[in-house]
Amino acid sequence: QVQLVESGGGLVQPGGSLRLSCTASGIIFSFYTMGWYRQAPGKQRELVATIRSSASTNYAGSVKGRFTISRDNAKNTVYLQMNSLKPDDTAVYYCNADAGYSNPYWGQGTQVTVSS
Repeated sequence: QVQLVESGGGLVQPGGSLRLSCTASGIIFSFYTMGWYRQAPGKQRELVATIRSSASTNYAGSVKGRFTISRDNAKNTVYLQMNSLKPDDTAVYYCNADAGYSNPYWGQGTQVTVSS
């Protein structure tokens, strides 16, 4: 049974930082492209960042230079370091595991709220 468990969300002031973690089980983690997506109220889910098994990364333009995605294959964990947070970053953040040849897996989501 595949599980993706996110943690690290919370309330932070504008300009602050958070680090999200997602630990996977039930998959060969190193084979998967891992990603973070987010969904704000009333909006569609959108890509935040992805990291391939090769460790190459891709970022949405709105977070480039502020967010950093990384992975630790030994711990089956992907991270999202979020700096210089803005109110527009407020959303539920979801972890995603995609092998490219089957339906991707999703975590349950973690809430990030940026507010003073």
